[in-house]
Order: sequence, then C-alpha cells, then structure tokens
Amino acid sequence: MAAMSGKIVQNIFVAQNRLSGTQYRRDLCAPYTCNSLPFCGGKLAWTSISSMQMHKLPQYQRGFVNRGNVYCNAASSTTAIPHLDKVDFLKLQNGSDIRGVAVAGVEGEPVTLTEPVTEAIAAGFAAWLLEKKKADASKTLRVSIGHDSRISAQMLQDAVSRGIAGAGLDVVQYGLASTPAMFNSTLTEDEAFLCPVDGAIMITASHLPYNRNGFKFFTNAGGLGKADIKEILERAADVYNKFTDESLTKSKRLASESVKKVDYMTVYTADLVKAVRKAAGNIEKPLEGFHIIVDAGNGAGGFFAAKVLEPLGAITSGSQFLEPDGLFPYHIPNPEDKAAMKAITQAVLQNKADLGIIFDTDVDRSAAVDSTGREFNRNRLIALISAIVLEEHPGTTIVTDSVTSDGLTTFIEKKLGGKHHRFKRGYKNVIDEAIRLNSIGEESHLAIETSGHGALKENHWLDDGAYLMVKLLNKLASARASGVGGGSKVLTNLIEGLQEPAVAVELRLKINQNHPDLKGGSFREYGEAVLNHLENSVDLDPKLQKAPVNYEGVRVSGYGGWFLLRLSLHDPVLPLNIEAPSNEDAVKLGLSVASAVKEFAAIDTSALDKFIQPS
Repeated sequence: MAAMSGKIVQNIFVAQNRLSGTQYRRDLCAPYTCNSLPFCGGKLAWTSISSMQMHKLPQYQRGFVNRGNVYCNAASSTTAIPHLDKVDFLKLQNGSDIRGVAVAGVEGEPVTLTEPVTEAIAAGFAAWLLEKKKADASKTLRVSIGHDSRISAQMLQDAVSRGIAGAGLDVVQYGLASTPAMFNSTLTEDEAFLCPVDGAIMITASHLPYNRNGFKFFTNAGGLGKADIKEILERAADVYNKFTDESLTKSKRLASESVKKVDYMTVYTADLVKAVRKAAGNIEKPLEGFHIIVDAGNGAGGFFAAKVLEPLGAITSGSQFLEPDGLFPYHIPNPEDKAAMKAITQAVLQNKADLGIIFDTDVDRSAAVDSTGREFNRNRLIALISAIVLEEHPGTTIVTDSVTSDGLTTFIEKKLGGKHHRFKRGYKNVIDEAIRLNSIGEESHLAIETSGHGALKENHWLDDGAYLMVKLLNKLASARASGVGGGSKVLTNLIEGLQEPAVAVELRLKINQNHPDLKGGSFREYGEAVLNHLENSVDLDPKLQKAPVNYEGVRVSGYGGWFLLRLSLHDPVLPLNIEAPSNEDAVKLGLSVASAVKEFAAIDTSALDKFIQPS
C-alpha cells in the first residue's frame, strides 16, 4: 500500500462481506462473463478483511489488520517513486512457487507481499508469458486469476489484475477457485468462458497460516519450474524499480476497464462429474446411496460436496467446514495434519458415512477415510492409488518422494507387479521425474508425494486433489455398476497386505546459521558436510547398509527398519525420518545418526536427543 501515489489522509475501519458469499456463485451477467470494476472506482485501496474475520482474530492482532490506508490520487509523475520500500524479490521464491507475508499482525513477520510488489510480480509474469508465447500483434494474450479463501486474496487479486492489465494482457478473474482448475483453464476450449487462457495465476499459500499468501503459475505446458520463477522475480524487480505514479495510475485504469469475471468452476466441476459417470458406464447417479462426507477446512474445496458428489447421487450430510474462511478457525486445511485427519475421521464415524474426503486449502492435495475410520493418507494413499493405476496400466512405474516406506516398495513391486521409483522430495521434482522416465521409454502413469500431491499421466500430470478423489469414486461407482457392494471396503481391500511400520517418526534437526561453526558458509554447504560425514560413518558400521539407489540425502537400512537424513529443499533444517518394527529398533537407528552428527556444533539435536533417551 505504501507505494500507492498520493499521501495518506486518514485511517478507516474496513468491514466487507465474506470473500464469496455463497460458494462459487455464478455471475448474473449473460451468458457467463461480465466486466468488473474491482477497485472501488480506482480511488481507494485497502486490505480485504471481513468484519466476521476481524471478530475472530485474537485481540492483540486486530489493531494490526483492521485499518486500511486511504490514498488520494496525486499529480502523476514519470519519475520512479522514491518512497517504495527496497525489496529482495528472489527471497520470495519457494521452489516452484512464490510465497510471502500478505497480512500484518504476526510478530517478526513483516509484510512482504505488498500491493506494488504483487503488481510487479504479475507484470513480470506477463513479460515472461509474452516472450514464451511470442504472440503476433493481432492477438492479445489472456491470463486467468483465481484465489483460495485467504483474507488477503481480494487485495492481491486486484494487484495482480493491475500488473497483468498494465502489461497489455486481458485479465479474467475466477474469484474463489482451486489450483487444479487454474491449470485446466489453459486447456479448456470454450470461448463462452474465455478459454483457453494463455496463462493462469493461482493466489494461494497452501496450508500456511492466515497471514501468508503466494502465487502459482501455469501455462498449457503445466506448472512453472524453479528457473521460470527465478526469471519472473528478476523481471518483477526491474518493473518495481521503474514504477512511476503515472504507470501505477495507468495500470489501475486499464484493469478497471478491461477485467472480466467468469464462473470457470462450473466447467471444472462438470468435467469431474462426467469422469465418474463415464467410469460407471454413463449412469446418471452412480453414487446413489453412498454417504460421503467432505471436510474442506474452510479452504477452497467446499464445492466438492454440492457440485460433484450430489449430482452423482451421493448423500453429503455431515460434511463440514465448507464455508470459505481464511482464518481457518477449526483446523489447518492439510491432509498431513493430525488434527485435520482426526476431524474428518470423527465426522465419518459419527455420521456412519461410507467415505470421508479432506482437501488442503487450494485442493491440489487430498486424503480419505474409510467407513471404519481408517485413514488413506501418506503411504496408504499412495498404495491405494497405485493399486487402482496398476489395474489400468499393469507393470507401470510409480514415482514417489524420498520418504516413502520400504513396505510400500514391497507392496507395489511384489503385490501389485509394478515398479517403485523413489525420488526426491518436492511435488514438482516427483512429477518432472515421471515425465522424464516416460521420455526415455520407461512407462509411468503416477507421480505422488506422501504429502498428498498426486499427479496422473491421464490428467496432464497435474497434481489435482479433487481428481485423485475422483479416481476413488470411479472405483466405488464401477464396483457398484458391476454388482459389487460393501461401500468403502472396495477401497480398503485394495491395500490389503501393505506392511506398515510400528514406529514412524520425523525429527527436524535445525541448523543455526549464525553459529561460528559455519565459518561464514551457507547452511546448505554445512548440511551437505553433515550428510557426507554420516555416509562415511555408515560405511564403517556392518549393521547398517546404504540404499543401493538413492537420489536425496542418506538413506540407510538396519535393525529391521530404515532412516533417511536429508537437507530441506528451502530451510536450514535436516529432516530425519525413521521407520522401524519397534521403538527399540527405531532408537538404535536414531543413535547411529546421533553419533555421526554430534561433531557438528551448529546442529540442534534436541529433538533427536529426546527421542533416543531411555523412557
């Protein structure tokens, strides 16, 4: 906000309605699109936080976020704006995403995704897209913008719109949407919905706290990679440094004149419904009689109950937290979170449902629960989807991240007849590896992380949590159509024989970047030194054996189990995963690691020390 032209004239309390009112409400303009003026006449700018959301904030935080600054338009200038804060754009990169703080109020977390920063990032993407598409002068490129339920979503959507429109591209706002839908909008061919778009931007920070937000970018080739994000941020920095009052005013005017709104989620959900009907032999309501509960965690996934399950005939009573609320008052929308999984499990059992489905905030991850309360997440979800995919594509390679269990390998290769290719952490790493394998002649139809990111070759390698759940619904529907009953037991039976460890833990060994032991080097260099030392130590221990094929960290078998020590993709942390048949065996593996890392004074081993101490 500080970069808007003019001076602050007063502070006002801003109270707005919820982000969406009713979920995925269709715009009233015929047939599906309308011009919009999202900037209140282009005169004011403020943080978009509803009065209800303000009420839920802790008292100490309200003072930080319940006031917006009102700006007057000043005389335009063609010189750079001197009062813009200096920004290190590259620090906003988080792998293949951009992440930052969008809402003030959390101590030690200053806002980094301001409106001018956001506008510059969008302009950087527009410039990148123009170069990649190399459009002729007669064609104007189109960019779709969607967001999850975060309280900063509207403010960032408006800033993104200004950046795209200011670069001369057409802007199509989807409002509340899912990340997978944004990618799909680059593939859909339907001019009534202004599709296909040339590029798409999803405003989301996945399951991170309410004050965070960020961006994911897509073209019809898929999600952008790390190198693309770095280039966009470099372009954004250049745009930001050249901002003038005149350029900001112009982008605001262009956006107010040209932005259109589209209810694209109607298209996306219709395609999911069609997929299940097709799997069941084109039966109109193949899930009739099934009781399926959805937990959206107040994120963007609430559409799944009314827009997908109910048209297929399913009963959805007992579904919870479908209302978008960016403060996430009940639990974190995260299938890896224990509280979140407990919430959906309890809902299934209390309502005697056949199946429970849970999504993360932007619906690119998911998990499920069967009628007995058994969770299908992490290794179990991978085993379940692998069983379904290998029925369709016998012998195919399943690509996973590095922390999957040895029991999963045995299940995929011995029980299902497939091949397990364990790769690096990071959903984009896993997806790109599956694509690479196919390019060299090794067939792979599934790339999936333990976090719940799952991508299928048949779905353009998009990590789509809703589509992943549709694969489960397809199995239920096809089983029903062929006369097989038993509800979710059809799914549970598919993972019969999966060996699961008695003990499975992840411990985080933090690297103190200010410790003199680093000698001015980076935490990454220090972490690599730790891993090299551990690897040498393992070679000297006859009870331990390194994994013959390993792409990340140091993975070691021993005492009936295994451990993996690796360096985090982004943070100064060495995560340690241990799985073993007993706590005693797990402790022995932990002691092996502790013995090797004790020489590195900058490592905080408190979590490991607590684990290996006698109880």
